[in-house]
Amino acid sequence: MKEWDLRKLQILRALHDTGTVTAAAGALRMTPSAVSQQLAALSKQIGSPVIEARGRGVRLTGAAHVLLRHAEVVFAQLERAGAELDGYAQGESGLVTVGAIATAITRLVVPAAQIVRRDAPGITLSVREAEAAEVYEELAAGEVDLALSLAVDAPTARDARFVLFPLLTDPLDIALPATHPLAAAPGLRLAQLAGEPWIFGSRGPWREITLAACADAGFVPEQAHAAADWPAIFALVGAGMGIALVPRMTASGARRTSDLVVRPLDVDRPRRRIVCAVRGGSEDAPLLRRTMGALRQAAELDPIVQFT
Repeated sequence: MKEWDLRKLQILRALHDTGTVTAAAGALRMTPSAVSQQLAALSKQIGSPVIEARGRGVRLTGAAHVLLRHAEVVFAQLERAGAELDGYAQGESGLVTVGAIATAITRLVVPAAQIVRRDAPGITLSVREAEAAEVYEELAAGEVDLALSLAVDAPTARDARFVLFPLLTDPLDIALPATHPLAAAPGLRLAQLAGEPWIFGSRGPWREITLAACADAGFVPEQAHAAADWPAIFALVGAGMGIALVPRMTASGARRTSDLVVRPLDVDRPRRRIVCAVRGGSEDAPLLRRTMGALRQAAELDPIVQFT
């Protein structure tokens, strides 16, 4: 493939636009001899003259017109690239890949994407679902630009690879079978449920969050069933097989079912925290600032969670 010198192509275009070597030189702030030298070099490169004598002046050859036609496409594409780069530098265009836990995608990332689409249509968000701990591996590897996960799984403040920002606090509610004796009890507390069969995962952050919340209430829950998928957990609760702590972001849909109830724990006030993380040094990138701003707006607009 030939190596093209954009300056030579610009000279060819200027000659076409102005009609003379002298005028082209003036438009480009060059000397006429320098313009002639560049045109001679371009002719040598393509193996055919790009200008020919016409009276006292010159005109472009057929080969020059072929080259110029393609050059105009290149110039137009470079203009578009320049405009896109300007938008990128200003946080107005570009691609941001977001890695997030499933509940954050539903309640935060999708609303944030709608905000971005409205306010900065040149920005595209690409979403990747990931487990709470795995998302940081993807962030470190450059597979995602921004990560949403649980604070319990976040790296420590001493890990210079990442910069973390608190995003929101998600209250934890209790899911009970609709026929449970405490389904409508006022001021329900976790301690009242110490002897119940519990449903939570065999491993992972939700197990740790459940155990910690129950420990704060003064007991260790008896795990009757191990499940980590929220539809499965709600199905088990609805069948009367146990109870479960559930994040409010997830529980909002389950409130409409007839076989279970989801009750707030306003006295104990257990909660989980969701954080946003970027690679260290990238926190001031305009695109990431714009995306994080949209995520914060989405968090503020969500009526079922508490903005941090």
